[in-house]
This record gives sequence, C-alpha cells and structure tokens, in this order.
Amino acid sequence: MSGASIDFSVIIPTFQRPKPLGEAITSVLGQAGVSMEVIVVDDSPEASARDAVEAIGDARVRYLINHAPSGGRPSAVRNLGWPLAQGAFIHFLDDDDIVPEGHYAAVKKIFSARPDVGVVFGRIEPFGDAPEAQLEHERAFFSDATRRAQLCRRFGPRWGFTACMMFRRTLLITSAAVVRRDCVQQVGGFDPQIRLGEDTAFYAFAMRQSGAWFMDRVALRFRVSNPSLMHAAVPDPTEEKQLALARKRMHGRYRAERGVLEFLAVRTFARTVLKCHEAIIRGRIRS
Repeated sequence: MSGASIDFSVIIPTFQRPKPLGEAITSVLGQAGVSMEVIVVDDSPEASARDAVEAIGDARVRYLINHAPSGGRPSAVRNLGWPLAQGAFIHFLDDDDIVPEGHYAAVKKIFSARPDVGVVFGRIEPFGDAPEAQLEHERAFFSDATRRAQLCRRFGPRWGFTACMMFRRTLLITSAAVVRRDCVQQVGGFDPQIRLGEDTAFYAFAMRQSGAWFMDRVALRFRVSNPSLMHAAVPDPTEEKQLALARKRMHGRYRAERGVLEFLAVRTFARTVLKCHEAIIRGRIRS
C-alpha cells in the first residue's frame, strides 16, 4: 500500500496488555470510509503482544519489537513508530483505549475543510472496571476539559489552545487527538526525556506549530486505570514532581524556540484572560 493511499497511520506502543491491545486494534480496523495502517511497537523484550497481533491476522497491522526497552517512557516508544508512518494523519493510540465508530471519517472531513489546522481532538469518554468513584472523578475531569476546549477555540486555532496546554490544565490525553504527519515531523515527535506529561508538551508545540480544532463529539473511549496516573483524586508526590519537571522542560523549550517575549505574552494571556473566563464558566455551572 503506497503512502498516497493511506489516510491514517495509527501508532500503538504496548507493554504486556495483549487483551486490551487486541480491542484497541479492532476498534481501528473497524473504521469505515478511510484507509489506515497500524504500527504496534512492543516495549516488552518477551514480545508479549506478538500473539495478539497475529491473532488479528490483518496485513494492515505491522508489529515491531523495541529491543532496547524504554523502562516506562512511552514517548520513546512512540518515536520508534511515527517515522515509519505513511499516512497523511497520525493517531497515537494507547494500547487500552478504544476509537469510537466513525471517528476517523469525521476527523478526515475536518482536516479536509480546515487546511489551516494540524491537530484535531474531541471529547473523551471514560469507561472501564475501575471503582465508580474513580470513574466519576475522570468524568468530571474530562467534562471540565471539554468546557475549557470550547472556551479556547473562541480565540482561534492557536493561541487559546497553546496557552491552556502550556499554563493551565491539559485539554486532552494522548489518544484523543489526531495530527497531520508533517506537523509531527516539524515538532520532532515526543520528548523522550519526559516520563509523565509528555503528551501535554507534544500537543502544546503541535498546536502552536499548526493550529488545532476541537470537535464537539466523542473522540476517544478512555479506559480508566485505578489509580489514574494523570488525574488521581490524591496525587502521588513522585508523580507530581515528574509532572513539574516536564512542565519546566516544556517551558524552557518554548522560550528557546519562540522567544521570551512570546512566552511571557502567552503566559499572561493564560493567567488573565483564560483564568477569568474559566472562573465565569465554573460560576455558571454552580449556579
């Protein structure tokens, strides 16, 4: 299959989760009206995902083994997959998430209508076997993320989204967005030095580089773990430290690439305009 005939390249890093991996791949292959390839990168030297991929038996699915395991750095594993992509659009899908029916066709339509944007993302629907309290916590988090995304799009395809990702709470998780391949190339993929929060940094730079579009429909069914790494009700101090280091690294790169003046302007916009509007929205919800 030639690169010109592929719409979506789906990059799935995986580590010892063969059953949900099979479900994730099946949700991709079931997408209608588009062409795709799936690149599974197994971070386990035991090749834990090989049987799951072979059981699917689809030539569109390519299986790779990372012979130098990352030690829990999915950014490094994703970076092994995307340079091999031939599709016009790249979807970084986690191995336990599900792509909703009709999602890729809807995303392709938006990209065709909006050549000025490089990132398309949407609502996130949590599900899974986690306790109901954890599921409710995740639903509340992503409902808030949806409201903030709706706010950010009022300011055009770049500045609101970029400012929020840089200085407010994240709008999305890795699997909730699809990116043009040339945008991924321009950004350089994920920062392999970031262990947690690597998706926030990647999408912040992709949105600044190529602009974004928020689609007001479910873009991802997110399987909730317990506890959640990113949205735990009681944050883990070690994880909080890692996230702080990730944000510091992200800010340093932004200053280096875009200049101090733009960095300060975006930070001021996030801490004044966005913060004020978010407070207004929360007030309306409570009332």
